[in-house]
Amino acid sequence: MQDTTAYTHTNRLIHETSPYLLQHAHNPVDWFPWGQDAFDSARVQNKLVLVSIGYSSCHWCHVMENESFENDSIAALMNDRFICVKVDREERPDVDQVYMTAVQLLTGRGGWPLNCFVMPDGRPVYGGTYFPPEQWRQLLEDLSTTWQQEPDRVKAYADQLQQGVAEADLVKLNTDAAPCSRQELDQLVDKWSDDFDHDHGGPDRAPKFPMPNNLQFLLRYGTLTGDEMVLKHVRLTLDKMAMGGIFDQVGGGFARYSTDVLWKVPHFEKMLYDNAQLVSLYSQGYQAFQDPLYAEVVRRTLDFIRREMLGKDGGLYSALDADSEGEEGRYYVWTRDELLQTLGEADMRIAETWYDLHAGAWEDEKIILVRTRSTAEVAGALDLSEADLLSAMDRINGRLLEKRAQRERPGLDDKALTSWNALMVTGFADAYDALGDPGDLALARQAMERILSQCRRADGGLWHSSKTGQATINGYLEDYSFTIEALTNLYQVTFEEHWIEAARQLMAYAIAHFMDPESRMFHFTSDLDPPLIARKMEVTDNVIPSSNSAMARDLFLLGHLFDQHEWTAMSDQMLANVRSRMAEYPQGYGNWAQLALSDVFPFHEIAITGPDHLALRKEFGRHYIPERLFLGAGSSSDLPLLEGKFLGTNTIFVCENKVCQLPVNSVAEALKQLR
Repeated sequence: MQDTTAYTHTNRLIHETSPYLLQHAHNPVDWFPWGQDAFDSARVQNKLVLVSIGYSSCHWCHVMENESFENDSIAALMNDRFICVKVDREERPDVDQVYMTAVQLLTGRGGWPLNCFVMPDGRPVYGGTYFPPEQWRQLLEDLSTTWQQEPDRVKAYADQLQQGVAEADLVKLNTDAAPCSRQELDQLVDKWSDDFDHDHGGPDRAPKFPMPNNLQFLLRYGTLTGDEMVLKHVRLTLDKMAMGGIFDQVGGGFARYSTDVLWKVPHFEKMLYDNAQLVSLYSQGYQAFQDPLYAEVVRRTLDFIRREMLGKDGGLYSALDADSEGEEGRYYVWTRDELLQTLGEADMRIAETWYDLHAGAWEDEKIILVRTRSTAEVAGALDLSEADLLSAMDRINGRLLEKRAQRERPGLDDKALTSWNALMVTGFADAYDALGDPGDLALARQAMERILSQCRRADGGLWHSSKTGQATINGYLEDYSFTIEALTNLYQVTFEEHWIEAARQLMAYAIAHFMDPESRMFHFTSDLDPPLIARKMEVTDNVIPSSNSAMARDLFLLGHLFDQHEWTAMSDQMLANVRSRMAEYPQGYGNWAQLALSDVFPFHEIAITGPDHLALRKEFGRHYIPERLFLGAGSSSDLPLLEGKFLGTNTIFVCENKVCQLPVNSVAEALKQLR
C-alpha cells in the first residue's frame, strides 16, 4: 500500500494498478476510475461526466495535468460541476475508441489527452484534446451552465452524436467476394506512391510514424512484382529511420514518431508495440537485402528490450516516457561538452565523425545523435578498417550508455498488455528466423508461455492486462488476433504443434464471442463485456494493424494449416468487405493489402520433413520468401498438409493449394521451385 501521508490530496485512483492512473492519484481532482460507480453518481447528482483519457508516456497528457488537473481552483470547479473519470487508453482501448470517434466527429481530429463530456448514460455531448488552462476553465463553466439551463438541447445533441458514433465503423457484407486482381493492387500502390517522400523515405509530410505494416506490404509487393521504385522507397525509409534520431543511436530501440520529415527529432517516448513491429520489419528487410545495417538495428533494438522492457516473469513492459527532469528528451540528448567529457579527445574524434553533430543540432545547444554517412564512408574519413570502426563504436556507445544511465530515467509503464506482448513474441520469432540467435527464440517461448499461463481465463479466453502476477480486464479482439499470429509464427520457426493447437482454440473462442454474424467481421469487444454506447469494429490499420485485418490473416493461415476451408472462406469474406475502402485510402489498409497479395500471387506451403527438418528450416531464414507458410515435423504429424510426406529422409515439398511439386532434398533446390 502506497504511503499517502506525504500528499495533500489522494483520490480513488490510488487503488488502481495502471501507472497512468496512479500518476493522477494525488491530483486535487476527485477522479473516479472507469466503472458503474461514476455513472451512478452522475445520475444521482444530475451532472455531466468528464471522461479524460490518456496514457503514461503521453507528453501533452502530462502538460494538461500540470496546468489544470493539479490546479486547485480548476480542480474545485471540476469536482463541483462534473463527475470526473480518468481512463488509461492502453487498458481500455474500447472506451477510447468510442469517445475518440465522438471527438473526431465533433472536431475533425483526435489525439491525447482525450477529454470527452458525456451524459450520465454515457452518450457524448462535447469533447476535444489538449486545452490550455483558461480555455479549459471557460469550457467547464459553459458546459455545466448549458446542462443546467438547457438539458433538452444537450440530450438532443447527444442523440445525434451517438448515432454518428455507432455508424462510424459499420462494415456491410459484400456479397461480391471475388478475389483481388493484380490490376487492383497495382492501382492501389500507384495511388499510394504519390505520398512517398523520395528524399527521406516514409510519407511526404510531418509528423512521420514508422507504420511497419505498411512497409511490410510494400516490401512484399515490390519483391513479388520486381517493382524497383517501391523497393527503393522501402530501403530509403529503412536507412533513414535507422540513421535518424527516431532510432536511439546509443541504446537501441525506436521512439514513437518523428516530428519532422528528416526522422531527426523524435517524440521521445518508446512504445513496446512500435519496437516489436520494427524488429519484425528490419528482420525481413535483412532477409530481403542482406544489409548489415538492418541486422544491427534488430540486435540493438532487442538489446534495448532485454535491458529496459523485460520483466522478471518474462512479461514485457508497455512504454518509456518521453520526459525526464521535466524536459522532453532530456535523457537522450547531449551537448558537445558532455560528449567530450565522457569520451575524451581520441574517441570524440571518432564519435563526431560517425555522428554528424552539425546535422544533429537541436535546441539550446543540445544534440540529437544522428548519422548521415555510411560505415564505409566514415571508415574512409578516419582511415580505419570497417571492423576497427565498428569495434570503436561499440566502445563509444557503451561509455555513452553508461554515462546516460546516471541521469534521471524516464518513467516506465510496467503493465504488460497481452496484445503488445504477442507482437513482441512475433518480433522475437522473426529475429530468430533472420539472424538465428537461439536467445531470441528462448525469449519468444518464454513470453508466450507467460501469456498462456498468466493471461488465460478460466473459460479459455484471454485477459488484456497483467502486472505483478495479477491479470485483469477481459481481453479485446487485438489480444486474440495478435496472440494467434504470434503462436502461428512460433510454430513456423519451431514446428512445435502445441503452439498452433493453442491458436486454434483461441480462434474458436474469438469466433464464438466476437464475430458479427451479419457482416462476418469481428467486434472489438466480447459479448461477455458490459455494453458501451456502441460496439465498435476496428477496421483501419494504423500504427498497429487493425484487429480485424490481423484476424483475417490469422484465419487465412490457420485455415491452410488445418485444412479448414470455413476459416479461409471467412478470411476471403472479410477482405471483400473492405476492398472499396482500400482503394480510397491505401495507407490505412497496409495489413489488409498483405492479405490481398495472396489472391494475386502464388501462396506456397513449404513442408519440411525428416531428421534434419529444423536445420533445413533455419537455412530458409537466410532468404526472403514473401508468400509462404512453413510446416514440418521429423517423423510424424496429424496436420493434413503433412500427410504422406514422411519418406525417411530429409525432404522439402513446395506446394500451392495443396498441390505439391516433386520433393527435393535441399533448400537450394526448393528455392528454384519457388521462383
